[in-house]
Amino acid sequence: MRILALAALLLLADAPPTVPVASRDPGVVRLAADAEARWVDFTLTPGNQIRFDMAVNGRPVSAILDTGVSFSLLSRSSPVTRGAAIVPGGQASAIGGAVTIGWMPTRSLTLGGLSRRGGGLAVATLPALATGSAESVDMLVGRDLLAGQALDIDYAAHRFRLIRSGRMPFPGRIAPLSISPTHAVYQSAITLGTKRFSPMIVDTGDGSSMTITEAEWRSAGLARLPRTTAIAFGLAGPVVTGLAIVPSVRLGELEAHDVEMRIEPAGGFSETIGVAGRIGTGFLSRYRVLLDPRAGRMVLSPRPGLPPVLRSTSGLLLGLERDRLKVLHVMRGGPAAAAGWAIGDTICAVDGQPIGPGYTSSPQARWSAGTPGTTVMLTPCGGKPRRLVLRRFY
Repeated sequence: MRILALAALLLLADAPPTVPVASRDPGVVRLAADAEARWVDFTLTPGNQIRFDMAVNGRPVSAILDTGVSFSLLSRSSPVTRGAAIVPGGQASAIGGAVTIGWMPTRSLTLGGLSRRGGGLAVATLPALATGSAESVDMLVGRDLLAGQALDIDYAAHRFRLIRSGRMPFPGRIAPLSISPTHAVYQSAITLGTKRFSPMIVDTGDGSSMTITEAEWRSAGLARLPRTTAIAFGLAGPVVTGLAIVPSVRLGELEAHDVEMRIEPAGGFSETIGVAGRIGTGFLSRYRVLLDPRAGRMVLSPRPGLPPVLRSTSGLLLGLERDRLKVLHVMRGGPAAAAGWAIGDTICAVDGQPIGPGYTSSPQARWSAGTPGTTVMLTPCGGKPRRLVLRRFY
């Protein structure tokens, strides 16, 4: 779990927008001969998604790489939409409920070594909070643009590239990968103990580690594990989930230990669309990852020297709002709940140090998952400092 903030979720898994077939022209996609050399640099948002720059209709846009989105989606507030002909597109399923979408034809699109002429993009409202920060993005790049190629994500170097399907540029553990015939997103399967869970959406737009439904959690016999709560943000709003650390998960040839697992309540998004759960960036970022659905595989190579999976010892999930932290969720059974912290509270200083613009990448942000027994002084905006003693609670 990222120290700072929420595990934000951006997922749109539904049928194509309900607009005339001519408006759903997929366009002509081309992969440059030198695509393997065209790395795209990225940063991780506070919500733990892959954020980068690309171009739509010759204009620069900010984007998030989201294999859990069936059709790439442009924000209604993006400058690219100004003066554009956007036709109604019905509704699509998303975390938190349904969202209304439109459809906008495009002339061109460029992403690393990939270019597209023609085609179009779904259009919807993209809330800034879904990235865990006050800064919004212009679009989500999804399955329709990515799945014809192999996607090589080098999390250690903060870069990715699109290369020809079938290539295997590095060795690693192999797991199955395909495109869902129902929802048109990336999918795989995991095993907990002796029970296999499938399909699991492979979702680079999901900042958390793994998620399964409440029913699947119970069927796996994991009720004995300590459990707390967390919050996820999707296109349709926030959702409170369960949270636990699972001793072992198998993904194809890979066996991973101490995996952070979110448990969606009954009637949640995964259950509604008929999947077992999701595999997100919180898990994938511990590896170099190759996603190649046309070849039927993903390849995972462990990153050496990574610390153990972090657990919150504060019980606060926080979002950054320029010069302050905002409490987005108070985790059940944690120190913050016992100390009376509430959703919406703001923090302007930690141990007397003001919250600055570089907070998310600074050592200051590590306090939320600090050593149990440590006392942290949190200064509410406009209030007196409050003492919080960290402890392990799940």
